[in-house]
Amino acid sequence: MKNVKSTLFFASICLITFTGCTSKVQKTIENIKLGIKTETTTSAKYAAFSQKASAEGLDMIAKLFDAVSKSEAIHASNHVAVLKSYKLEMVHFVPKFNVRSTAENLQEAIDGETYEVDTMYPMFLQDAKSKRIKGVTIESLTWAYGTEKKHVAVFKKALEALKTKTEYNLPFEYLVCPVCGNTFDSANEPEICELCGTNKELFIKTK
Repeated sequence: MKNVKSTLFFASICLITFTGCTSKVQKTIENIKLGIKTETTTSAKYAAFSQKASAEGLDMIAKLFDAVSKSEAIHASNHVAVLKSYKLEMVHFVPKFNVRSTAENLQEAIDGETYEVDTMYPMFLQDAKSKRIKGVTIESLTWAYGTEKKHVAVFKKALEALKTKTEYNLPFEYLVCPVCGNTFDSANEPEICELCGTNKELFIKTK
């Protein structure tokens, strides 16, 4: 009887500990799931936007959307790895979005990236840090946050070029860091990625 009581007591302590830990990170887990959904949808959307730009004869903008699509896919993959670190899986979903003119698509991209930079990722990071969560969770969120800042800038530049009919002056080749998704134009290729330290020889070239 004594052994039974000891076993039940130990099991109760384990359950309380597990429940407490799960409760602590529950909001962060929900944030990571939202991040996966956002980045996966954005990646698929930008791939479609790239095709639309190409169909409109806007090859430089098509290349930009293609590069950023790859970047967003890396962010989604990193977030999925975070979720798996909590022994969880993402529920399957089908990305939904609309494709309009390239000018409209660029504005939508600017609006979406701006939201991620000004609201979504700062909120996610604040929540995780307030719970003293570290490791791959903070790493994945920080990498995405840093990259999205650059995406806002390049999309704004592309939209301005489209309005002024100087699209041909935009970069003709982009590089994407395979680890964190950081994005560069080939004319400004660094020796290493400033976000994660990956060597330039590993960068993915998009043409």
